[in-house]
Amino acid sequence: MDLLLILKPFVDWRALVDIVLMAAGLFFLYRTLQRLGTWSIAVGILVAMVAYLLASLLDLKGIEWIFDNLSQVAVIALIIIFQPELRKIFERAASVRRSQRVGADDNLAEILTESLYKLADRREGALVVLPGRDPLAEWLQGGHTLDARPSTPLIMSIFDHNSPGHDGALIVSRGKCDRFGVRLPISQSARLPEEYGTRHHAGMGLAERSDALVIVVSEERGTLTIFQNGRMKPIRSRSDLTAAIVRHWKELASLTPRMPEDLTRRHALAQVAVSLGLAVFFWSTLVITQGEILQKVLTVPVEFTSAPPHLVLVGERERTIQLHLSGSKSDLDDLKPASLSAKIDLSKAVAGKQVFGLTADNLRLPRNINLLEIVPSGIELQLAEIVEQEVRIQPQLVGKLPNNLKILSMEIIPARVKVLSPRIGRQHIPINVITTPVYLESIAGDTSIFCKVIAPAAAQPANGSWPDVEVVIKVSK
Repeated sequence: MDLLLILKPFVDWRALVDIVLMAAGLFFLYRTLQRLGTWSIAVGILVAMVAYLLASLLDLKGIEWIFDNLSQVAVIALIIIFQPELRKIFERAASVRRSQRVGADDNLAEILTESLYKLADRREGALVVLPGRDPLAEWLQGGHTLDARPSTPLIMSIFDHNSPGHDGALIVSRGKCDRFGVRLPISQSARLPEEYGTRHHAGMGLAERSDALVIVVSEERGTLTIFQNGRMKPIRSRSDLTAAIVRHWKELASLTPRMPEDLTRRHALAQVAVSLGLAVFFWSTLVITQGEILQKVLTVPVEFTSAPPHLVLVGERERTIQLHLSGSKSDLDDLKPASLSAKIDLSKAVAGKQVFGLTADNLRLPRNINLLEIVPSGIELQLAEIVEQEVRIQPQLVGKLPNNLKILSMEIIPARVKVLSPRIGRQHIPINVITTPVYLESIAGDTSIFCKVIAPAAAQPANGSWPDVEVVIKVSK
């Protein structure tokens, strides 16, 4: 295949924007699922998508059939399985507005740092939550409303062993101690070593579900750890903790969300490159698959139009034809057979048998669909001249007269009717015009019955409509 033909779809600016947006979506999805601890499932889905694209590219009908028939069920299952993750992705995508003023300053960060390090020195555990942009109401349970100005004595008393809420979390929001004794969700991932206790698993659980900053003081080891965006980071010094708190609050007041810290590391570039490579692969595979030239056979009806008023079609004729078409997979898939028909113009037809050839001019095919063959390539039609003739109306008698009655006389009014009917050569096609049924069992004496006219489809009334017919029957014993 010529290199220019391969590269041609990529030079369009729409294709570049499409690839960049797809790569950004893949990167954002991977990072979100990795932070939530479910990225391994996403890798399995990615492998399945690659398998499907390769099957489409290689035209593996069996694999395509399996994917096509299971795709709808799989989508519903994925929505159910990844409901929390999808919700979080949409929440993150929508949280680009400027957050409300957090009401925090360096002094508050120093108060928190001083209080938590004093608790660590005394080997008393603590759990402090600094909310981010994501709402936390659905993840927090229990607790007591405090709404107090933070201070070291207050924080230390909250986490004192004799305090009723010392095992729960303290929520510091908008520059105040909002609630204490709050229960957090426990992490469902296996990221933390077994030696870490409930506080650490609760800190990781909330960090996996939100962008809050969670600070944990270990009463066993007297160490401090922060959890954020599904990651754990040990705190080495007081200045590190103060800086982490201040940085978190500054991000809340910023219009642009901060990129994850590990994007500055070496493997961040690899993640971006892999996302871009996957986007190019998916996009190019889709373009190649959808642009692949295929053939398709469709059966469409035949319509006859503009017949001269003095001629009519008679005899058997083809009602459908087969179209052999070629085009790209996407164009053929978009083609709707119900919208196609072959139209034969009879405006120049004459009486007798003749063959009308079928070409692309008889069809309305989309511009990107090529016509390879029409089967049959022509249709033989017989047209007869329409002439006027007078036909006798025959009564349609059903059953027998009751009580040994006999028909003495029967009169049809009118007895004849003028009919327009086809004539082949010099020979009229026989026309049989009858009345609607006359049931003799219901006749007890002389009677008069009004009936409708029944005529073949090839016959039409010369006066525009069929007359009502009166059947007069006289009987005798």
